[in-house]
Amino acid sequence: MEQPGRIERELVDFEVLGAWMTGQGLPDGPFEDVAALTGGTQNVLVRFRRGGRAYVLRRGPRHLRSRTNDVLRREARVLTALAGTDVPAPRVIAACADERVMNGSVFYLMTPVEGFNASVTLPEPHASDPAMRHEMGLNAARALAALGAVDHEAVGLSDFGKPEGFLERQVGRWMSELEGYGALDGYPGPDIPGLGRIADWLEANRPAAWRPGIMHGDYHLANLMYAFDGPRVAAIVDWEMCTIGDPLLDLGWLLATWPDGGDASATLAGPLGEAGGLPGPGELVAAYAGRPGAAAGRDLSAITWYAVLACFKLGIVLEGTHARAFAGKAPKETGDLLHSITLGLFRRAEAFIAS
Repeated sequence: MEQPGRIERELVDFEVLGAWMTGQGLPDGPFEDVAALTGGTQNVLVRFRRGGRAYVLRRGPRHLRSRTNDVLRREARVLTALAGTDVPAPRVIAACADERVMNGSVFYLMTPVEGFNASVTLPEPHASDPAMRHEMGLNAARALAALGAVDHEAVGLSDFGKPEGFLERQVGRWMSELEGYGALDGYPGPDIPGLGRIADWLEANRPAAWRPGIMHGDYHLANLMYAFDGPRVAAIVDWEMCTIGDPLLDLGWLLATWPDGGDASATLAGPLGEAGGLPGPGELVAAYAGRPGAAAGRDLSAITWYAVLACFKLGIVLEGTHARAFAGKAPKETGDLLHSITLGLFRRAEAFIAS
């Protein structure tokens, strides 16, 4: 059988895939309109049609990392659990959790998302309509609120994460991560103004009570797809970091990464950030709170703490690439860029505290 669309057999063996799909009771027929959406070092996405139905296949990259298959299993489980909710996300059609079926990688089939990533492109009518862009921003918060409203136990995810002590272990966990970078040759250690002060503030001001729920784990504009015909969020994508924790950290993450003309964040948010017209942080929080059920049992008065934690955590994650650049394991230009973003995140954290 010839490989449709010249997708490499080691990534997607369509003969194997076809037999597996038939065994799942999915429509038979030739593979048509095959197109690779990503590849290389990223997780592989391949779109195709078969038996009159459209699919997107997601599997790990060519060179699988140690946790790739487990991450894909977790993604598929969460997306399957969200099928009966109004959370905008791809819907899983079928999942293969057995890595022996296809070249060592688990994979799943999901519904295609008809939409665009506003951090990459901004088509019309969105590009010319500031009111629509403002609504796009509010809808980013509302889509997140829909996720925050899901009862993770009711959808079968009671054993999915370890929410006990989730907030209590955050600062220590990420300070340990930062200390671990010292093992990289040449890295002189973190030069991050405010690091200790912010860590101390987080420990001293941690919310006393919170309600566990599903977390996306990396919620920002680059992981949203918008509808072509309006400001609606078509789907939240890239669920690699999903877990059960405190959903308000996702809202903090959105605030920490939200475009601000005063720093590099507008550029990182791509065309939408550069076009402007977006709501401010207070409007995002209000939009989240205004979604029925979203704020139940959660104290939004502590949202500044979550935004500061998100700046702290993301800044430390990005500093890892800076450290690897010293050791020759990442390009120096990339390390320098990410270090500058880390410094910006810590400045933003201090501004959040001051406000």
